[in-house]
Amino acid sequence: MVQIVRRQFLTLLGGAAAWPLAARAQQAASPIVGFLNWGSARLSGRVVAAFRAGLAEVGYIEPQNVSIELRWAGTQSERLPGLAAELVQRKVAVIVAGGFGGPILAAKAATSTIPIVFAYGGDPVKQGLVESFNHPGGNVTGVTTNNAELGGKWLSLVGDLVPRAVPVGFLSTDSSYFSEDQKSQMLAAARALGRQIIILEPRGDREYEMAFKTLVQREAGALIVGPFAFRNIDKIVTLAAHYKMPTIYPRRDYVEAGGLMSYAADYADTFRQAGVYAGRILRGAKPSDLPVMLATKFELVINLKAAQTLGIEVPSTLLATADEVIE
Repeated sequence: MVQIVRRQFLTLLGGAAAWPLAARAQQAASPIVGFLNWGSARLSGRVVAAFRAGLAEVGYIEPQNVSIELRWAGTQSERLPGLAAELVQRKVAVIVAGGFGGPILAAKAATSTIPIVFAYGGDPVKQGLVESFNHPGGNVTGVTTNNAELGGKWLSLVGDLVPRAVPVGFLSTDSSYFSEDQKSQMLAAARALGRQIIILEPRGDREYEMAFKTLVQREAGALIVGPFAFRNIDKIVTLAAHYKMPTIYPRRDYVEAGGLMSYAADYADTFRQAGVYAGRILRGAKPSDLPVMLATKFELVINLKAAQTLGIEVPSTLLATADEVIE
């Protein structure tokens, strides 16, 4: 009797010891999703949470049935090729790339077979990432906000803060074709609205202060920051406060860092949509069969504390249309 009980106990003990092994084996069998971003984890909590939420919408929840490998370039573009190569070596099932065009190009250069889902603010057709919006072709698809086309909206919002006769600055810091798109869109919007635009293109930290001094000398009443200036968020926000320059930004990160106002596609929501696409690919969909999505959710965020620092009063009509007001 004692031997039977002891044998049963050993059997149970052996089974219990096998449970963690089975769990580890199941986890090891889960697909791996790579996440490649130009920015930093410190400023991207909402983005990662939204990306995970998108995966969950399709039934993929870490660590239950998927693993996620996060890679951040920390705004250092030269790190992107190495990080993309790491994800390929990890044999990820899909790569989600975003922040701007660099991570997508790095991922595309690293693999022609692993599916890539992008979330960024450019034109994927012009950049050669896909053949067309409806029929991407190849191993790449995703979500685009195309912020370069928001010039008219930014100028309209600036019009609620400063008189139409006052010049407005436009800060563009990217030397790629994106910059040319931004400038042409902004100049066209300015002509339509009858506003004078001062184009500024600083290429280094020292030139940022010179750019703001130029705005003051030319009596600009406000500044619009282009979509690809976010390498220097803290510096730009600090200079805007120092020179008392009302500024509208292309992402809410600036407003959370102390800037006055932002209007753009909800950047986090684009990553949620990218997470949904990544989940669909894990379930068997091909990137070439998933049309490129255009962002549909936009948000206006206003920082009242920044307004007080600048010494301006935000019109109540503008506050009423804001999606979020930071006090």
